[in-house]
Amino acid sequence: MASDIKEQEPSLRSDPQVPLVAPGHSFESISKKVIGVVLSVTPKGWMIGFAISFMMLQVLLVSITYLLYEGIGIWGVNVPVGWGFDIINFVWWIGIGHAGTLISAILLLFHQTWRTSINRFAEAMTLFAVACAGLYPLAHMGRPWFAYWLLPYPNTMQLWPQFRSPLEWDVFAVSTYFTVSLLFWYIGLVPDFGNIRDRAKSPWIRFIYGIFALGWRGGSMHWHRFETAYLILAGVSTPLVLSVHTIVSFDFAVSNLPGWHATIFPPYFVAGAIYSGFAMVINLAVPIRHFYGMKDFITDKHLDNMAKIMLATGSMVFYGYMVEAFMAYYSANPFERDLMMKNRVFGPYGGFYWALVFCNGFVPQLLWIKRVRSWEAALFIISLIVNVGMWLERFVILMSLQRDFLPSSWGQYSPTFWDLSTYFGTFGLFLSLMFLFCRLLPMIAIFEMKHMLPESHVHKGDDSGHDPGHAHAPKQGGGHQ
Repeated sequence: MASDIKEQEPSLRSDPQVPLVAPGHSFESISKKVIGVVLSVTPKGWMIGFAISFMMLQVLLVSITYLLYEGIGIWGVNVPVGWGFDIINFVWWIGIGHAGTLISAILLLFHQTWRTSINRFAEAMTLFAVACAGLYPLAHMGRPWFAYWLLPYPNTMQLWPQFRSPLEWDVFAVSTYFTVSLLFWYIGLVPDFGNIRDRAKSPWIRFIYGIFALGWRGGSMHWHRFETAYLILAGVSTPLVLSVHTIVSFDFAVSNLPGWHATIFPPYFVAGAIYSGFAMVINLAVPIRHFYGMKDFITDKHLDNMAKIMLATGSMVFYGYMVEAFMAYYSANPFERDLMMKNRVFGPYGGFYWALVFCNGFVPQLLWIKRVRSWEAALFIISLIVNVGMWLERFVILMSLQRDFLPSSWGQYSPTFWDLSTYFGTFGLFLSLMFLFCRLLPMIAIFEMKHMLPESHVHKGDDSGHDPGHAHAPKQGGGHQ
């Protein structure tokens, strides 16, 4: 069967209507291929990759430990740049997580079936990226053991958080985003946990996955409750895509600083978040489909659709850059025009501005070419460049702090070794969690993949153990295939 699928790949590439699942698959083959990754012997390549990621994670642990011992003075923050790599990386990691929620919730509500092969690891990417982002505000507090002061609870002194602070809004937005995304991700895993439990040979593996399966048996009532919960969480998650990064943009937009006090920031930030998020999804999808042999599930059609979304959101971001420049010029405000825009373009950090314009504005224009959108290596490199450009965008925005209204308070900013090591270490945390996810959990939603097969509609409503009125997948044993 595998050889038949490989022989059909060239025709799939040339066909403009590329199927979302390569021909030749059945309910059984989908289950075996996805679950086989989880239940198989750990490959050496995975162990090497995880070892490298884990060593990077140790850099983060050392950096955070030294930060708690010495204080945030080890970072490059100063006056007037009171925020440094901390807020840059916080906003960048939060943006990375946006594509997962959009793929999972919004595309589900709009019945976009091409999301099926990529939604599971995109949701995992969201959780891991938010975990990396959450480290920065806690570390920046200086005394993270008092982080609970940010929570609105009636303490003995009747002191409440400052609800007018946008940083307090971040606490509510990010914590809600993480909680809903975690529930949405876990609920989607329950049918597959039951599948793994039924196929595992080891009693310990059956026991562990059986706990997480929550007694799943694949009956009609189980499917009904599952779909109800899944749809409700999708509806709750949808406004979070817009609200979370909008609130993050308020960290800047509600200030009176030139270049920050702009109403374009919320849509500008949301488009940029989806842009960088889809770039990271491609950076994960290309290695997964290559090293795990998932090209018949994550097809060229998936890469093409993600590239088109990157092109659309990248055009929005590029338009935002032009609007910023036009607003500064048209306002005739010397602080906006000279202090902010001219300094951003021609000042000491001007090279970073032109680099972000190149990365986010010009490089993605290659995606207009269909051959580029179907070329794995080109998509991977373009996505890396986009993520670099989106990081540079946050850096350039933050450098507006370098020059405020008083020349006597102007200053420069440069990161220290500990800024760089902390940022480097967060990649270790992200990649370590992603390696564990790929090894221990099904990286592709099995029951949703089966819904893509013609057999799921042929068997709909028969008496062979399938859920009447539900075309996702048939049962097998205690669960389903």
